[in-house]
Amino acid sequence: MSTPYRLWEIIQRSNTGPHCDEDDFLPKIFTPKLQEVIKKYDIRYDSEIPLPTDDDLADRVWQAGWELFREVGLYNTDTHRMIKVSDDEIKEALYMIKGAYWVGAGKDAVLWIHRRVEDPEPPFCIFSPDITCDENLHHSMCLAYLKEPLLDGFCAPILEDTMGQKISSGSPTEINGCTQHIYNLRLAAKQVGRPGVFLVAVGTAEHDTGQIAVSDNEWGVRTTDSRLVGTLSEFKTADTLLNRVVHYAQYGCYTGNLTGPIYGGWCLGSEGVAVTLVAYSLSGLCIHGAIYNQHFPFHLHWGSNTTRELLWPISVAGQAMARNSKLLNTSNGFSNAGPMTEMVFYETACHALVSTVCGWHLWEMASARNKYRNRATPMEARLGMEVGHAVARQAMTREQANELALRLLSKYEDKAADAPKGKEYQECYDAATALPIPEHFDMYRRVKDELADMGVDFPF
Repeated sequence: MSTPYRLWEIIQRSNTGPHCDEDDFLPKIFTPKLQEVIKKYDIRYDSEIPLPTDDDLADRVWQAGWELFREVGLYNTDTHRMIKVSDDEIKEALYMIKGAYWVGAGKDAVLWIHRRVEDPEPPFCIFSPDITCDENLHHSMCLAYLKEPLLDGFCAPILEDTMGQKISSGSPTEINGCTQHIYNLRLAAKQVGRPGVFLVAVGTAEHDTGQIAVSDNEWGVRTTDSRLVGTLSEFKTADTLLNRVVHYAQYGCYTGNLTGPIYGGWCLGSEGVAVTLVAYSLSGLCIHGAIYNQHFPFHLHWGSNTTRELLWPISVAGQAMARNSKLLNTSNGFSNAGPMTEMVFYETACHALVSTVCGWHLWEMASARNKYRNRATPMEARLGMEVGHAVARQAMTREQANELALRLLSKYEDKAADAPKGKEYQECYDAATALPIPEHFDMYRRVKDELADMGVDFPF
């Protein structure tokens, strides 16, 4: 399915679905139902095994996520209604999924296909710094990422300023910032010889008006590119988000579903995050009309997802979705450490390893917990994508990946709470040439060699 599922029938339910006070939705409906399905399907987290190999557990997580979504739907904070779908509608939407899509344009078009558990086909690699950056660095960062050979798609850094002015949501500055964002991105893609590369754009747009303003096949976001629709935590939407759903569908670009279930919040612990990831994927398919899901579960206190309590739900949910559907899902890494630290390389490698073997595609890497301006570089993402390609090509099993994940966790897990912030992009890269400085490249190379000694069979 490349078009939204029954677009107007679903949108109408924003006004006709069951009514609920917003203050009651999470504590009285969502979390109690989540607790119920965790118990009903006997889902239990095992801290000793960050990457489980239990197929039955994965299938139970799928069933629990299905039931959670069917019962709670998606809550619209503007209309105070629950958008709900039936079992038959979920089945129909899943049946219509193609499982393979050509994205990007011309010579740069890439076939994006569904992956299975322990799939020998490498993951689709979306590079993304996932941070804000200075206005004068934006074009250089776009160049640096788009130079990466393993890049199948790119989501550029976010602008907070445009023409020296702070961008304000829903204002003329946002429209200008979004225009500047896509112009920098399209220019950089052309300069590196990849004019048709698949883009996920534009992250600078917080309001629907910003996204709508840059829909243009000539100079802006094209129909061969993708846009994201986010979800308010947890399982909430609003008319400004549903406006995106309608616009993307009618404009004709690819829609991605963006979610970040929070460990330690309304989603409870590792079991709840795993179930919620599945439910969010079904929501993205049935309500947002998304061809893929971009998931970034994260820890309430640390803001990362590279420690075992988050790797477990990533691995289990990935297996659940890979085994029971043709959904495309990208696993978005959030590290504790920042650029040009060995820790960020270990974290990225571990996240990419677990995700790849469990059927995910990769979206790397939000360094330093996605909190600090300019603190991301392509080098940590490069290593993660190289790990993903390597472990897929060598047909690494879940058992082997779990052993390797435990070795990597031992190198950084106890440092999660006080991880080093690292350095900013312009300290790690020559901004004029968009190339890493020797110190940064040498650190990446040392960690890559160490991973090779651990058993990662890099093709180059």
